[in-house]
Amino acid sequence: MLRLDDLELFVRTADTGSLSAAARALDVSPAVASAALKRLEQALEVRLLVRSTRSLRLTAEGEQFLAHARAALRSLEEGRGLLAGGKTAISGELRLAAPSDFGRNVLLPWLDAFQAEHPQLRVRLLLGDRVSDLFRQPADIALRYGIPDDSSLVALPLAPANRRVLCGAPGYFACHPAPRQPDELREHNCLLFMLGERVHDRWHFYRGRREASVTVRGDRSSDDADVVRRWAVAGRGLVYKSWLDVAGDVQAGRLQLALVDYQGEPAPLNLICTHRAQLTRPVRLLRDFLQARCAELLAAAPW
Repeated sequence: MLRLDDLELFVRTADTGSLSAAARALDVSPAVASAALKRLEQALEVRLLVRSTRSLRLTAEGEQFLAHARAALRSLEEGRGLLAGGKTAISGELRLAAPSDFGRNVLLPWLDAFQAEHPQLRVRLLLGDRVSDLFRQPADIALRYGIPDDSSLVALPLAPANRRVLCGAPGYFACHPAPRQPDELREHNCLLFMLGERVHDRWHFYRGRREASVTVRGDRSSDDADVVRRWAVAGRGLVYKSWLDVAGDVQAGRLQLALVDYQGEPAPLNLICTHRAQLTRPVRLLRDFLQARCAELLAAAPW
């Protein structure tokens, strides 16, 4: 029989990367913490952590078990909440990873509204554009554009019809005539996004069954999608971004659409997790909430 306190100690250790830090957080001695991990490993008959005097890391089995341990703890906390506060209340902590631009400029007010509906829920938001390993990242779920390469991950659609759009600031278009076809982008300063070492400088557009691809150039690039959007709003060049990221800027007049006779690349937004056991009631409620908000933005999309 697995002990709840042993599971909690294991999850805290994995999150902090330190057995002593986990022991302090749970107010137990290092000796008690070490004994708890040994007891859990003996019960599972696997090695969960590789420990030395200076480092600690999860084994492959530990990474696999971590998602189940987190899900078990969340499920128990949710059960306590149902007994203590009625069937409608949700509580506990929800750990969510999201892209930088979408997270800062779109998701933040949505999370404010969601927490106003569920005041007992705590949210930990991790922002970044790098595609990190969900098995290692201390997050329950992640919001990501595109379909994950790892087929073992669970992907639930939030905005499957979302696409990229080409846009620029009114001040930019006052000095540079808007392109009428994709090839004319070669004459424009295009603001580029980097993911890892790769610069996304090949932009694809669709008109009926025809596809037009153009390699663009510009004097600025960044691995932070929010920085690229801010450059566009400041009039530094053209940007090719998800409609969800720029819908607010377009509706407020800070950005204007270009090449509206063409469709941009698909950019579906999905909720990603490592296992269906992570689809707890708070996660399902958040998914439904985000789906509804994304649908509102997509209703005003130009395609």
